[in-house]
Amino acid sequence: MAHAKDHDYHILNPSVWPFVGAVSGFAMLFGAVLWMHDSGPWLFLIGLVGVLYTMFAWWSDVISESQVGDHTPVVRIGLKYGFILFIMSEVMFFAAWFWSFFKHALYPMGPDSPAIDGVWPPMGIETFDPWHLPLINTLILLCSGAAATWAHHALVHEDNREDMKWGLIIAIGLGAIFTVLQAYEYGHAGFGFAGNIYGANFFMATGFHGAHVIIGTIFLFVCLLRLTRGHFTPEKHIGFEAAAWYWHFVDVVWLFLFAAIYVWGQ
Repeated sequence: MAHAKDHDYHILNPSVWPFVGAVSGFAMLFGAVLWMHDSGPWLFLIGLVGVLYTMFAWWSDVISESQVGDHTPVVRIGLKYGFILFIMSEVMFFAAWFWSFFKHALYPMGPDSPAIDGVWPPMGIETFDPWHLPLINTLILLCSGAAATWAHHALVHEDNREDMKWGLIIAIGLGAIFTVLQAYEYGHAGFGFAGNIYGANFFMATGFHGAHVIIGTIFLFVCLLRLTRGHFTPEKHIGFEAAAWYWHFVDVVWLFLFAAIYVWGQ
């Protein structure tokens, strides 16, 4: 046959989702600017819906491609490399917040700076005791990561879908508990976001981490739904493997946040 496939690569068909995602992302950005200038959130919300729908539809297409056999071993290697590069970009994203925190902690700005440096944390800031709720949240997130590892081991090494299901359920539940406790901690913070560099650094670093926890929890939940439909096998489970990598990345970032901001920086 003239058009018979004689290679292991996946040649993608034309897709509308890159265009829809770009337009929706621009609408979000432009809408956010208008919202900041008291023009209402409607354009931002329309763009957000467009971005979320693009994510759902595009990833659904990727899952469908996997189910019909387009994800050959060569394609799966490319998907893994792509996700590794994504996690590397996330590492650099959080490195920026750590850089800002350490810069201000090591060289605090005072009223007469640079002649006389200030103190860290700034005067009037009541930091959290790291050995109470922050430590509990750390243990919760680590246990969630252990549950995700159990689920991965159950699939890859034992082909035990029941244990994988319970591992995912535990990981998702603990991730949700972490988010609730983090929100509780925010509600009892002795400082705010505005008016001091400590609060700005604290809420930006831990807040973005919290957003990643929510995204990772959704990621694992989608894997649980796919598991119930029989999508994963010990040989083909790129979606779940990516979710597990992402979840462990979230764990490691939190360990650095706990050690740097809660323990060292108080």
